[in-house]
Amino acid sequence: MSVEDFEDVRTDGDPIRQARRATELLVIYGQRTTELARLRKAAIDRAHDELGMSYTEVANQVGISKGRITQLRKSAPPVERAFFGVGPVTVAIPLRAIGDRTHGVIAAEDDAAAKSLTGILESLSLAADVFQIPTSGEWEPPTDAVAICGPKSSHVTAEAIEADPYLSFEPDSDGRWVITDRATGEVFLSPSDIGDPAGDIAYIARIHRHSRILLIVAGVHALGSVGAVEYLRRHLSEVYAAVGDNPFSLVVTSTFEGTTVKDTAAAWGPKVHS
Repeated sequence: MSVEDFEDVRTDGDPIRQARRATELLVIYGQRTTELARLRKAAIDRAHDELGMSYTEVANQVGISKGRITQLRKSAPPVERAFFGVGPVTVAIPLRAIGDRTHGVIAAEDDAAAKSLTGILESLSLAADVFQIPTSGEWEPPTDAVAICGPKSSHVTAEAIEADPYLSFEPDSDGRWVITDRATGEVFLSPSDIGDPAGDIAYIARIHRHSRILLIVAGVHALGSVGAVEYLRRHLSEVYAAVGDNPFSLVVTSTFEGTTVKDTAAAWGPKVHS
């Protein structure tokens, strides 16, 4: 987004294209405005906590009233909004090839995970758009993004996991997909692969890709992604407090009653990438 983008829209002679581009810019401007409100609130709190200033002193230095500072601290979005980037955020789920069907299908678990994740984003004033990764796996995140898929379904996810300094996510000698601590050799198996269909695990990681945030949520089985999203819903503020804006990795284990998450907890991490 730049001044040139704004001027191009203002002078666009095609009314349909102008309306479409204006709509796109309104979303982007809105997201930037919300992020600036978050940054201002965080900066005010830092001045108070780190510099020892009273909120009255901060108000005088910033050039706004003490009452306005109180209002801003109550109304601005929470700091953990930055966990997902600036926005808008693309929530990507894979289309899965089934037999000789012409079109791919979406797993019910992936759809549920995407809807739950979209709800989290909207609660943080982040605009969300669901994208279906084609069966070829070829795509490139157009914005900050959450990819709810494993390395089999997307080269983007596969490349990110391959570059993870701490964890691998690949088949073992028996063909089961497992998550492995590269340093210690500790292996995380899905409970459903060892006789417990009511449990699964998931890999979660956040990286920076082409100056954007990419969050990966990859269950060993599709149900694991549902558990991972629920873990983020329950523990987002503490995860953000632990990792901040840095790339990190995490393993989450969850138990289910049907498709409803009963319990979900960190099995490894979160650990910030060095």
